[in-house]
Amino acid sequence: MAPNYKAALKAIDEAHAQDPKKVTIDGTETPYELHYANKMTAYLDKRSPDASDVVKLAIRAQHFRRWEVPRDSYPMTRIGYHSWRTYLKKRQAQLVAPILQENGYSDEDIIKCRGMIEKQGLAQGNADTQVLEDVACLVFLDDQFEAFEKEHDEDKIIKILQKTWGKMSPEGHKLALEMHMAQRSQELVEKALAG
Repeated sequence: MAPNYKAALKAIDEAHAQDPKKVTIDGTETPYELHYANKMTAYLDKRSPDASDVVKLAIRAQHFRRWEVPRDSYPMTRIGYHSWRTYLKKRQAQLVAPILQENGYSDEDIIKCRGMIEKQGLAQGNADTQVLEDVACLVFLDDQFEAFEKEHDEDKIIKILQKTWGKMSPEGHKLALEMHMAQRSQELVEKALAG
């Protein structure tokens, strides 16, 4: 790894470590966004083990300082949710750019990283953005889905799973189907895929 990659990764993780929300993993309390970033990297290693440093940094920084803009700072409606997500993507990309710049990355690399975090080009088949989308969907299924499904009715969950599946590539689907899930979660995934 080039020194600039290590320094940029360290700066991103130092920000993640400031997240006041904590989770306990294997008996150790960890800032949630640092846990999330580690999960993103773990799934990137499965999805695209030869990913470039820029892709690795975009994956790591996908939720950069997200806790600073809580969900309830926007209306608790579908439109409010989408407005919040759109704002976050732009903000996260904007905040990460100076870290890459300070660590010697080119303008082209910074634009590429920002584009991935903002999910640019996904509908047009941008391969790197698709990798980020796959990884984010895999982390949702692995790390968040079990708690999420307990808060919503089955019809809504199935629709969300179908949307999630539709965002993923065949490589993402393969990894999702290999994932170990709780029985109830597995049943819901099977219902969603059955249409």
